Amino acid sequence: AKAKSGCSKYKSQRIEKDGLKFDSVKEYKRYIELTARMQRGEISELKCQVKFVLAPKVKLEGEKRAKPELRYYADFTYLSDGKLIVEDVKSVVTRKLASYRNKKHLMKTVHDIDIKEV
Repeated sequence: AKAKSGCSKYKSQRIEKDGLKFDSVKEYKRYIELTARMQRGEISELKCQVKFVLAPKVKLEGEKRAKPELRYYADFTYLSDGKLIVEDVKSVVTRKLASYRNKKHLMKTVHDIDIKEV
């Protein structure tokens, strides 16, 4: 895995491997773990950076442009015992951010999905 130049805004080292990009070494290591679990048949349908729409695009009165849809990108999704698991690799700092907490709340409200934080 080669590190991309620079760090993310939370000081984590970005990684690019096999055409996939990871925001941190921790996220890359989790991908390796999940890939191994999939190879052992413990999970299936592993996907990275899966988009969930939390609210559609909307044109607000008095605004020149429409506001884009609100999106949440899960680090990983996979099936475990037939159940969809949505995972996000989070540090102690990023778990506390209002923007993440709001998206977590909307994921439960809109999609009835709990985000598994690792």
